[in-house]
Amino acid sequence: MKSNEHLQKEVQDAIKWEPLLHAAEIGVTAKNGIVTLTGTVDSYAKKMEAEDATKAVNGVKAVVEKITVSFSSMNGNTDEKIASEIISAFQWNWSVPTDAVKVKVENGWVTLDGALHWNYQREGAKKAVKNLAGVKGISNNITIQSETEDTIERSNVESALRRNWSINDSDIRVGIMGHKLTLSGTVSSLYQKDEATRIAWNAPGVWLVENDLVVEYD
Repeated sequence: MKSNEHLQKEVQDAIKWEPLLHAAEIGVTAKNGIVTLTGTVDSYAKKMEAEDATKAVNGVKAVVEKITVSFSSMNGNTDEKIASEIISAFQWNWSVPTDAVKVKVENGWVTLDGALHWNYQREGAKKAVKNLAGVKGISNNITIQSETEDTIERSNVESALRRNWSINDSDIRVGIMGHKLTLSGTVSSLYQKDEATRIAWNAPGVWLVENDLVVEYD
């Protein structure tokens, strides 16, 4: 395992490498593979960029994200304007079905509710919001209710995991209970854990994915 100082330095370098971010805005501490991010940024997109950059660093087992989003009076938007821009963004986004997502904005914090057929639609709704000016955070409460009542085929999920070059599927176990799919076992990076989740959500009949994978580095 990397030392805490080594891991901290690599995360700092990863954040510094991203053009959207200013390294001075974000504080980094590391302890036993757990990285904590602190500081203040002027957009929700920067907050997410810092988190994604951190997850991609080899040796990071978990991320504790304490970054806050704060705007100057010139850069902020009213809740009404944010809500209007979200509705407009959904109308231009092919992955978000018309009128399927309900939006609430309170002090810059956006809450998304509703039911969609696929996880990529839920993720598309979040992506449509995260880059808008004035957004401080997103609660994505959208649920998945698949169009098909078919049972989840475990062998199909296992094959999909096996096809992915980045995942060592030999230590991943797939559990099925109704429309719920559970992943357990070990992977060697946070990236692999997230990628396994993405693949699992693509299985027909999945309404819920529970990822219990543990990150263990060599």
